[in-house]
Amino acid sequence: MARRLRVSSAGVPEHIIQRGNNRQATFACEEDMQAYIGWLKTYSKKYKVSVHAWVLMTNHVHLLCTPSSANGISQMM
Repeated sequence: MARRLRVSSAGVPEHIIQRGNNRQATFACEEDMQAYIGWLKTYSKKYKVSVHAWVLMTNHVHLLCTPSSANGISQMM
């Protein structure tokens, strides 16, 4: 069964959780985390998404973001 369409509205903060497949590790080392943060900064600026907070765990990521357009977070991610 397909996943239902995610609803995203401009100007509404969203809590995003990104997990590895089968909850496997997503970051092997500190350099992987630094690269992810760099990409997050680059693409959040490009797609005009305000990132208020992030937490990087070994097997998942939590983000608190507010998009300026309805598809901003999808484009950023």
